[in-house]
Amino acid sequence: MFNFLRPSGGGKVERIDPREAVAKVAKGELVLIDVRDGMEVKASGKAKGAINVPLATIKMKCDPSSPECLKELSVEKPVALYCASGARSQGAAQMLAGMGYQHVYNLGGLYDWHAAGGQVVR
Repeated sequence: MFNFLRPSGGGKVERIDPREAVAKVAKGELVLIDVRDGMEVKASGKAKGAINVPLATIKMKCDPSSPECLKELSVEKPVALYCASGARSQGAAQMLAGMGYQHVYNLGGLYDWHAAGGQVVR
């Protein structure tokens, strides 16, 4: 019934084990995106190596057809997203899948990253 609210096209979004994400980011095999807003990042820091792309700017900064798409991103390179709890990152991950990203994961929240041994930087 409410299919118009769902992102169009794209592939499947899976959860990624936070320990696996920490290891893959360290090896450069995974791009990590923090979708929280600037105030949240300022208050709690962000995962080491993460790119901060607030949810409101996802379409502009991550869409490969946008002239403002970040150079660090590629539809072929695996990407994982996180927020505070995992809800916003799930929606953002579905948007990326709809934009043609082939390997999209939801990490969950910053706590999951930290609990798995990932560094948090300010």
